[in-house]
Parts: sequence; C-alpha cells; structure tokens
Amino acid sequence: MSAGSHGVRCERLHRALSECHRRVPKGPGQEAACRHLSRSLAECLVEEACPTEVEAVRSLCSSGGTTLKRSQCQQAQLFLSVCLSSHQTPS
Repeated sequence: MSAGSHGVRCERLHRALSECHRRVPKGPGQEAACRHLSRSLAECLVEEACPTEVEAVRSLCSSGGTTLKRSQCQQAQLFLSVCLSSHQTPS
C-alpha cells in the first residue's frame, strides 16, 4: 500500500472513530464499541509514519524461531520505537 493510500485510509478511520465517539455515550460502552476503530487508526498511523520499520517487525516477529530471529525481532522493534520517537513533538 502506498503512503497516499495509507493517508486516505487513516482519514477514513479517523472519521469513523470520531463518529463512533459522537454516537456512543462516554464511558466503558464507548470504549468497547469504538476499540476496534481506535486500534485500526493507531496501526494505520504507525504504518504511515514508519512503513519500513513496521514491515520489518511484521516479518521478523510474526512467529517464534531461532535465537537469531528473536534477536532480529528485538532489533526491529527498537528501530520502530526510534522511528516513532523521531515523529513525536517535544513536550
């Protein structure tokens, strides 16, 4: 999926999540009703910000494996964390 199509998908998910929050009263019911949209939006935004790192985590961390694969998975997770940190605004 291209970066542009991720942006459109993320926008749709954001609108759907906003609509869910508008329709469902605040509280545990809203959290339960909107959880899938919230998770999907979060995943979309991470994929948009760090596509290469997300793909590396998916491929290297998808199953167990050798000590080497586990080490590569941990390294990929670290690179993803660094990438996401680079997109945060300082507080």
